[in-house]
Amino acid sequence: MTIQSIDELQAALRAQLYIADRGLATAIYLALKLNRPLFLEGEAGVGKTEVAKVITRLLDTELIRLQCYEGLDVHHAVYEWNYTRQMMHIRLMEARGEKPDEAELFGPDFLLARPLLQAIRNTAEKPPVLLVDELDRSDEEFEAFLLEVLSDFQITIPEIGTIKAERPPFVLITSNRTREVHDALKRRCLYYWIDYPTFEKEFDIVRAKVPEAPVELARQVTAFIQDLRQTDLYKVPGVAETLDWTAALVALDQKALELSIVDETLGVILKYQDDVEKIKGNGAKAILERVQATN
Repeated sequence: MTIQSIDELQAALRAQLYIADRGLATAIYLALKLNRPLFLEGEAGVGKTEVAKVITRLLDTELIRLQCYEGLDVHHAVYEWNYTRQMMHIRLMEARGEKPDEAELFGPDFLLARPLLQAIRNTAEKPPVLLVDELDRSDEEFEAFLLEVLSDFQITIPEIGTIKAERPPFVLITSNRTREVHDALKRRCLYYWIDYPTFEKEFDIVRAKVPEAPVELARQVTAFIQDLRQTDLYKVPGVAETLDWTAALVALDQKALELSIVDETLGVILKYQDDVEKIKGNGAKAILERVQATN
């Protein structure tokens, strides 16, 4: 699919049930047009990862995902050598009375490509989408591995040399901002902060993603979550939790919010017991009363 304008992209995203405001649509459009990595930052559950999935569908291409975590290194993110195959090759050569060639042992045939190298070496007609998800969960040292990829769409392997992408992937990096990402990486990307949505936007998202939900229930759920986010919680619910809760209430045949059902389903939107205890009962009652008063 060829996107000709920001308005067209915004409409295409909506057709894929992703409600993006003008600013986000502009950032995605420019990243696609300029072939620049896009760095999305924001609280967990606001839809950062979903952007990569939607863009993959719009471009009708492959999604290559690197999920970051503490301790992630080059062997899991970029490449490693197939030691088992190397040993088998060595034994086969020795059985034939031949001497193994070290250059051959450390050649492309014995290389195991991990997500970053997979994206760079991809030879498909359409370049893939490379998602580096939750970069802030990785160690700071790992960011150095990304700089060459983000700058020149290439990876240098000492034993082989530099491998450059024939068709550079569309790179999207996400961060929940549990730690600051270095400026050197951010400078190589376009940047956009995805905030919690307004009531109107979140209501639109709920209606698009859970169309079977009664309108009144969708409105009350959205208003409840919007109010809940003003509470001092350990972990504020994101849009993902709003959608999960709406789907759960629909599964329970609810037409509107009731205090008893709110208390019984708080575990869908709150993931820490301290938060559940704070809201359950009087807290939920107060929020529900405010929601009902505004209808």
